[in-house]
Amino acid sequence: MWHKYRQRWQSSNSLVCVGLDPQLHRLPECVQDAQNPILEFNKAIIDATREYACCYKPNLAFYLADGLRGLEALSETVSYIPKEIPVILDCKVGDIGSTMQGYVSAFFDRLKVDAITVNPLMGSDVLDPILDHEAAFAFVLGLTSNPSAKDFFIDKRMDIAVGEWIDQFPAERVGAVVGATQSQYMDDMREMLHRRLILIPGVGAQGAQAENVVAQTIYSKEDPNILINSSRAIIYASRGDDFAAAAADAAKKLRAEILGALAT
Repeated sequence: MWHKYRQRWQSSNSLVCVGLDPQLHRLPECVQDAQNPILEFNKAIIDATREYACCYKPNLAFYLADGLRGLEALSETVSYIPKEIPVILDCKVGDIGSTMQGYVSAFFDRLKVDAITVNPLMGSDVLDPILDHEAAFAFVLGLTSNPSAKDFFIDKRMDIAVGEWIDQFPAERVGAVVGATQSQYMDDMREMLHRRLILIPGVGAQGAQAENVVAQTIYSKEDPNILINSSRAIIYASRGDDFAAAAADAAKKLRAEILGALAT
């Protein structure tokens, strides 16, 4: 993931992570009658946005919600994404021993994604199977974008504990998730995370602005080390027959906003 991200950033001039979070009831009517509506929707989104995407991030929950057909859609979606574009599976797993090894085997060996999101609550045992797998990369939950993140991350300053804890692991293997809506803490998170790759949700539908995020989180203009995720604001930009074209316009606009912020 570490090297693939850099190559993609240089070739696409984009830091946009397109979240592939398809919900059956929100898909446009023009794909509802397909044999696998989620897969048809995703393929159209990927075809339309690939020029503007640095990576894609499918969220496991939305595929599990459609049962075996959804898991087939996830597998086929990952295979359909061009090989030069990194894929992050948003699964937020965090277990130990053989259970975590099972996740690693399923996601990296079978599904063949480039990275996963990880809940660090059970400590370094969570990361051991990932670090033992030479092709695996983990984005550890460092500070999430949801309002109730204050229960632990902010009120009990778990974000500081996680940020300091991550420092023991190689930057080439472990990054962090830092929510864009937590703007008052982002400067501190970047300082703690130094040159690590940061995955940033919360831009778009959750209200955070790309310009502010870039200013607070980049490592440098030449080597930003960030991925700004937008899901609903891109894939649901339209629910009509023009949904793919609208998604392309939204992804292109976000890329332009990020590049504009980098230039200032």
